[in-house]
Amino acid sequence: MALRTVTRKLGSKLSPRFCPASLLHSHATSFGFKEVREDEKSQMVGNVFSNVASNYDTMNDLMSAGLHRLWKDRLVSKLNPFPGMNHLDVAGGTGDVAFRILDSINSIKRRALLNVLEDDFQEETKVYVCDINPNMLNVGKKRALLRGLGEDKSLLWVEGDAEALSFGDNTMDGYTIAFGIRNVTHIEKALSEAYRVLKRGGRFLCLELSHVEVPVFKDFYDFYSFSVIPTLGELVAGDRESYQYLVESIRRFPPQETFASMIADAGFQKVEYENLVGGVVAIHSGLKI
Repeated sequence: MALRTVTRKLGSKLSPRFCPASLLHSHATSFGFKEVREDEKSQMVGNVFSNVASNYDTMNDLMSAGLHRLWKDRLVSKLNPFPGMNHLDVAGGTGDVAFRILDSINSIKRRALLNVLEDDFQEETKVYVCDINPNMLNVGKKRALLRGLGEDKSLLWVEGDAEALSFGDNTMDGYTIAFGIRNVTHIEKALSEAYRVLKRGGRFLCLELSHVEVPVFKDFYDFYSFSVIPTLGELVAGDRESYQYLVESIRRFPPQETFASMIADAGFQKVEYENLVGGVVAIHSGLKI
């Protein structure tokens, strides 16, 4: 399937299919298609990712036919990393996005060193990988060792909650979250925390599975999601239930226009999004000005 991109500016209309405000005053929230208590969701999501951690990369390759790699490359290219930056990658336990950011920065440094001395790079790069699930972080740390990054002081692993980050105000040049924000209990809190930790001029980028609206393609995508993905989970990972939740959580996530409005409500400016593969995924972005 070809990769197609369409960049759209934030619209003024909100979709009637999702009303995040209705959940703010409730003690219930969604866990896939189920309604559960808010205090239950984080533990239930934690159990899902503990179950899928060891097969996470294999299943991502199978479910997306390897396209998730291109989507993450696109995310990092939009971030435009630079040497000396402080960057926070949230829900990035396996290190996929963080490794790409470091590779991009090291590539810039190698090119620059042809013309300048290494001492000219005064500021030290810091890429923080923050994930609430220790099993996912352990997968990332093992992958870092295999890539020769076990002793890299630019890469730091932090167990933490997207809704209550342990980082100070105005400390990050960039913030990314890939396939993670739909799993938090309060999306508004996660967005507010992203805004808080970013410096002025810092960029927020979110890669998330989203909503397909093209009629024929939507029918195929629905069939693939609900019939094929859970079956793959059962055959490859021995866990149909977790992948059933992952599919359902996509359908419960706000449509692109609604989520873009939520990003703007958190204080971000120049909010826009880019659909990939007809809206199977979208990259949302915003600036803290």
